[in-house]
Amino acid sequence: MIRTEGVTDVTEETFEAEVLESALPVLVKFTADWCGPCRQLAPVLGEIARQEADRIKIVQLDVDREPGIPVRYGVLATPTLMVFRAGEPVKSIVGARPKRKLFQELADVLAPATPTDLNRP
Repeated sequence: MIRTEGVTDVTEETFEAEVLESALPVLVKFTADWCGPCRQLAPVLGEIARQEADRIKIVQLDVDREPGIPVRYGVLATPTLMVFRAGEPVKSIVGARPKRKLFQELADVLAPATPTDLNRP
């Protein structure tokens, strides 16, 4: 798997603790070694992980090595970026993006959570 500083690798064993139980929103990059756009996205996510470490956690999951989780969340393409808040998926983005565009698309999940967000079903 592509190693990126600031981006944690997760597996089926660590997914619940790292993603579903995280106090911060978590962006999960569903990736594969053979995926060219995934490689392009790696440094972008590394930069965001460093800049926004207090507002969002970024992890990656290899869809070939850990097929159960992508199936559970309906991931059909790589890269798929899925944001989880309070253990629930709240946003899904398919395909690579430049940093500026990705920041725009993540603006609503990078904003601090309000009490209403935390009580949402």
